Amino acid sequence: MRTTMGKGTGKITVMTDQITPGALYRLMTFLSPAFPVGAFTYSHGLEQVIEQGVVTDRSSLEDWLQDVLRHGAGRTDAILLAESYRSFLAGNGVGVQDLRELGLALQPSRERRLETAAQGTAFIRTVQKSWKPDGVESASLLCGCVDADQDDWPYPVAVGLVCAAHAIPLAPAIASFLQAFVANLVSAAIRAVPLGQNDGQLVVGGLEATVFDVSEEALRSGLDELGSSTFLADIASMAHETQYSRLFRS
Repeated sequence: MRTTMGKGTGKITVMTDQITPGALYRLMTFLSPAFPVGAFTYSHGLEQVIEQGVVTDRSSLEDWLQDVLRHGAGRTDAILLAESYRSFLAGNGVGVQDLRELGLALQPSRERRLETAAQGTAFIRTVQKSWKPDGVESASLLCGCVDADQDDWPYPVAVGLVCAAHAIPLAPAIASFLQAFVANLVSAAIRAVPLGQNDGQLVVGGLEATVFDVSEEALRSGLDELGSSTFLADIASMAHETQYSRLFRS
């Protein structure tokens, strides 16, 4: 279902999908800042570009995050989430493991690998202990996919599996995942720039259309469309490894 209500003309595109109250509750819980994955400890290289003077205010932060969403990890992770979701529903355990390995291999630096692996592994383990799917078949399939290999899990792959197991529709799952990504990096910028709370919320609001655009692109894309071109963000994550004073792990 899509509703349009536009800026200037009275219309703005809003991507939605039917979701039950229970599924919505779980989606909000899984991607809440309170869910114990340690997201607040990562800046995705943002701390480095703040140190360099590249990101200094609301405008430069929004520009940076928009590029990361459209051309970097935002888009790539959204596609990985969608592919993991579909592989789980198809009962394709081999495909899930391939996506797990691919999600880790795509990381451009040691810290970015830590960022996705630590969050993804913590996420899926917490779900196993506290939020098992209601259906026996889904719970068994999730257990089989995860327990087949006890190594690290990239965050978007873990989220895709869990959302599929909990019958959370794919479209809102992707949009919510990207919104949580944006909100976490804005929170990091508020602490590191520093940036005011109101400016932070203006950035989150300013990126709404971008989040929906990237979500829609991910829904119609496959692994052949994977790729990124945010080289400065990748280099920033490498340089952050040796940054003298740091608040964040990436």
